[in-house]
Amino acid sequence: MTPSSLLRWPASYPLALVIALMALVPVGVLFGLASDEVQLFDAHNLTVLSNTLLLMLFTVLGSVVIGVPLALLTAYVQMPWRRLWLILLAAPLAIPSYIGAFTLYAAFGRGGEIENLLGLPVPSVDGLPGATLVMILYSYPFVMLTTRASLLSLDASLVNAARTLGMTLGVSLWRVVLPRVVTGIAAGGLLVALYTLSDFGTPAIMRLDTFTRVIFVEYNAFGLSQAAMLSLQLLVIVGLVLFLESRVRGSRERPGRHLTIWPGRGQQLAIALSVVPILVLAIMLPLGVFGIWLAREGTEGFEFSYAWNSAHASFLAAIFAVVLAVPVAHAAIAGRAGRLMERMTYFGFGVPGIVMGTALVYVGLQLPFLYQTLGLLVLAYVLRFLPLAVSSVRSTAEGLDPSLVRAARVLGASPREAFQRITLPLTVRGMVAGAALVFLEAMRELPATLMLGPTGFETLATYLWRVYEAGYFGRAAIPGLLLVLMSALGLALMLSGERRAEFDVTETPHS
Repeated sequence: MTPSSLLRWPASYPLALVIALMALVPVGVLFGLASDEVQLFDAHNLTVLSNTLLLMLFTVLGSVVIGVPLALLTAYVQMPWRRLWLILLAAPLAIPSYIGAFTLYAAFGRGGEIENLLGLPVPSVDGLPGATLVMILYSYPFVMLTTRASLLSLDASLVNAARTLGMTLGVSLWRVVLPRVVTGIAAGGLLVALYTLSDFGTPAIMRLDTFTRVIFVEYNAFGLSQAAMLSLQLLVIVGLVLFLESRVRGSRERPGRHLTIWPGRGQQLAIALSVVPILVLAIMLPLGVFGIWLAREGTEGFEFSYAWNSAHASFLAAIFAVVLAVPVAHAAIAGRAGRLMERMTYFGFGVPGIVMGTALVYVGLQLPFLYQTLGLLVLAYVLRFLPLAVSSVRSTAEGLDPSLVRAARVLGASPREAFQRITLPLTVRGMVAGAALVFLEAMRELPATLMLGPTGFETLATYLWRVYEAGYFGRAAIPGLLLVLMSALGLALMLSGERRAEFDVTETPHS
């Protein structure tokens, strides 16, 4: 590369390159830490590996079994209050899975809330079956939404042709529709796999030794090298899933008129009854348990400084993430090298919070002025959730009309002035949306906050964890309800984007 070629680089490239390299620092730190660990694999690792893989496999299968029929239901079936059904069925995505695990663990079993309330003995929910049940309940919307998006992009004329040739509706859906949305199902399944691999709270509460739980145990036992070695083993699996996810391509069919199914009243009732158990377990049970605890114990033990700490740290992370996202997003639009830099920042999003925490704890130990400071915690949030801001800013910037910038340049504006007066104001909407997503995800983050938070710095997520560990379940009501409320805002943001996409599909010459 010659000096002249460097001078031709877009102005956003140098800063974007620095940010992309910063996103890879945690992985380099883990390699350095793991080099002190002599033993690569032992018998316990095999148990941990098998538990992790089984949990991922069963969760993906269960999510597909539930998510695909619900995608067909929300995409094609004309039910009363159709939009409400979509919101309710997508709502589990808004609840952190560790909240679901906490409330299911407290509700079931001897002495649980269900037995106390109804006097009926119910089996406990824990171990691999319990963790699988929780992960399916809170991750099936990934499959439902990606499959639904694929279904909405299909033209129903092939189904009508199949029906004309004598196929029943069920056979038509199985042989004509489902093969065309396999990529959507696969994309959702891979998202479920990533979510399952990175989740810490559910396996910990369900007492299942997966990588995330054992890494946290090693960290607490000052086994940082062993935790780093386990983190790298987990990253190998995450990297494989990310590679498969990058190979999945969406449907490229030309959109057409949607298939519409009009069920009778009896069929509507049967459909409603079949989805009620999912909604009861995933939504009503956590809210009901929190409501019982709130009525029984009030706000005892809760301080609003916990909510302030959560909001304060998350707000700082959102601001810094957006500031860093702007050069990365514009570098991605400028050329192939910029797109590579953007992909490098996505690596942080694929790194589980427990792994990010392990790496940054070591960084803090080497730089004592950073250890257990708010700055290090915010850095962890930024590295993890930067891709959310980048994708939002980039999608907005890509929609800009380039003739506006060219017109500004023709009128004498410098590149910097054109960026400040044209590009930047028109991408504010994407910056705000990206900041909101980073803020909400940071509010929910548990393992990185547990490992990196300053001493005495309790957030909603860490206070929830402390009361679980101490057995004071009743005190989890307020932080749990506040986290659910915050997460619901994130879901509203996501569904607003999904609604715009649906509108774009229906506006075709065929409609």
